[in-house]
Amino acid sequence: MNKKLFLSLILLFAVTTITFAQTKEELQTQKAEKQAEADKFQSEANALQAQIDALPGWRVGAFGTIGGNLSNFNDWYSQGAPNNITGNIGITFNAYANKIEDKYFWRNSLNTNLAWVKLDNKDTEDDSDNFEPTSDVFNISSLYGRKLNEKWAISGLAEYRTTLLDNFNDPGFLDLGVGATWTPINNLIVVIHPLNYNFVFADNDAAFESSAGAKIVADYTRQIGAINFKSNFSTFQSYKDSDLSNFTWTNSFSYTLWKMIGVGFDFALRSNKQEAANYQAVDLKDADNKLQSYYTVGLSYKF
Repeated sequence: MNKKLFLSLILLFAVTTITFAQTKEELQTQKAEKQAEADKFQSEANALQAQIDALPGWRVGAFGTIGGNLSNFNDWYSQGAPNNITGNIGITFNAYANKIEDKYFWRNSLNTNLAWVKLDNKDTEDDSDNFEPTSDVFNISSLYGRKLNEKWAISGLAEYRTTLLDNFNDPGFLDLGVGATWTPINNLIVVIHPLNYNFVFADNDAAFESSAGAKIVADYTRQIGAINFKSNFSTFQSYKDSDLSNFTWTNSFSYTLWKMIGVGFDFALRSNKQEAANYQAVDLKDADNKLQSYYTVGLSYKF
């Protein structure tokens, strides 16, 4: 009896193992078939999207990043200020509205990065209990071009950048110029304007000066599924004095995790000796022009 039972158990185990193996192989085969179908449909969807992107008309979009935290300490003696409230808030917003037609295009973009920080030591009245602005970036541009062919166009650009929270338009930089625009692929725009004037608006005439020069802009904006990405490099090279030249390189990335919410990362570099001289309260030639930078990490929202 025990021998028959033992043999039955072995047989049952063998049959179960074979059945499980067959079932696993069948499921893997089905998965591979479904994945092949999904890849095929995705490829077709990408091809249709490419056709849509090539059609004349408006293309609009926006995405942003929000990061922040708030802390409240009471009698936390292990730190220098045991009673304090700290916090920071950062907001980045990117938007574009592009009209693409057979014979011309009109591309408009907006980039802002605003941040506030708070450090309130509740044991003293000498510090501020308000959120104070730290990052303050505002940049808007408009590019119009008449197409010579699919890759090249005669174009005019207006670009304005300043701060919103502190010292609006002091300084403010306005570039107006004409030249050529190269569009090697759908998502990449390269502006080359040898005839450009950089208007500078500021109270400190010793540090800031307007001048003529060349304007070069390279912008790459793309959405791939749940990923939004934008990289913009803008530089002005003064014909009068290299100290009046400047550049700004901004990068924004967001990945949608659930519905319209995801994670975002923004990073930027800037070189502007006029801004350095104004901050250091020295003559332009004596300014220490260090490379400026900022980054923001936080939750993102796809508009």
